[in-house]
Amino acid sequence: MHRLLSLLLFSSLLLQFNTCFAQQSETFGKYAIHYNAINANLLPAQVAQGYGIKRSSSRAVINITVLDKSTSEYGTPVHATVTTNSINLTGQRRTVEMRAIEEGEGAVYYIGELPIANMETYNFTVSVQVEGEPKPFELSFRQQFYTD
Repeated sequence: MHRLLSLLLFSSLLLQFNTCFAQQSETFGKYAIHYNAINANLLPAQVAQGYGIKRSSSRAVINITVLDKSTSEYGTPVHATVTTNSINLTGQRRTVEMRAIEEGEGAVYYIGELPIANMETYNFTVSVQVEGEPKPFELSFRQQFYTD
């Protein structure tokens, strides 16, 4: 029950950020890939602790969700191998280690963390290899972070 409550809090927080900004998703055939990156200090303490996320203004959390839209209007979460790389505007490259989070009711999402500085901008490249698909789906996005 505690994990379910944490999942709901985490998901609702990420949904709030998605609705504040432009919709961050891309469609690849029957799959929709939703993505976002937020400051880790914006997560409620209970949620961060429940998922082992270091809550700090100098850290960011990347969240990727893969949905099969052919199964329902909202989509069904699917398993994938998610690889995320980032590069800031000074050319510093980082591989963001992503880990799968699986919850009851079939929810699957992938999160990763990285250190950030105030007003730092990252270009992210995400590769998503869905089980059963012949090649990975690739997407890119840019995010600027504020730590103060």
